[in-house]
Amino acid sequence: MTASETIPNTVEDVLAEFRSCGALLEGHFKLSSGRHSGHYLQCARVLMNPARAARLAQGVVNGLPADVLAAVDVVVSPAMGGIIIGHEVARVLGKDALFLERPEGTFHLRRGFALEPGSKVLMVEDVVTTGLSSREAITAVAAEGGEVIAECSLIDRSLGSVDLGVPFYPLAAFDFPTYDADDIPEELANVAVTKPGSRKA
Repeated sequence: MTASETIPNTVEDVLAEFRSCGALLEGHFKLSSGRHSGHYLQCARVLMNPARAARLAQGVVNGLPADVLAAVDVVVSPAMGGIIIGHEVARVLGKDALFLERPEGTFHLRRGFALEPGSKVLMVEDVVTTGLSSREAITAVAAEGGEVIAECSLIDRSLGSVDLGVPFYPLAAFDFPTYDADDIPEELANVAVTKPGSRKA
């Protein structure tokens, strides 16, 4: 089967989706987390095709346990990266999709979005590396009166080490290494750095 014919549920399936649209980049990248890597997964590009986004979202939902699926009231994502995949996951679940923004540096709901007190929230991200944005978003949901019961994402780049304080269900985990700015290997340091993410340095 080709990537266009199956719901992705393995690392190989997900890589095939990224490769099929040129969304797996190689070079020297400064990630939104501040760390550096020789690989970048361009989620905005892999999600630009609605049919592909729907397949990936279904793959994400297929990885969620039944008790989480039964408890979710609403889907929330941090802007910008989580918006599209969050919307698609919400479509699969038949729930509303809200997103958090931080124009002044702290996540909160805008645009008339609001959570009912005690709402059970599924947090949806595109990529998780250090988990900083996710933890900030989870804190913001609590401040808005909701409770994040789990988080899911397309990609886990933490090598399984991230602790979000809630159960975490990525569709795929990649072992592309990342480096602190003062620990970049020479072969990577010799390549001009680009910063393709949406967050300011």
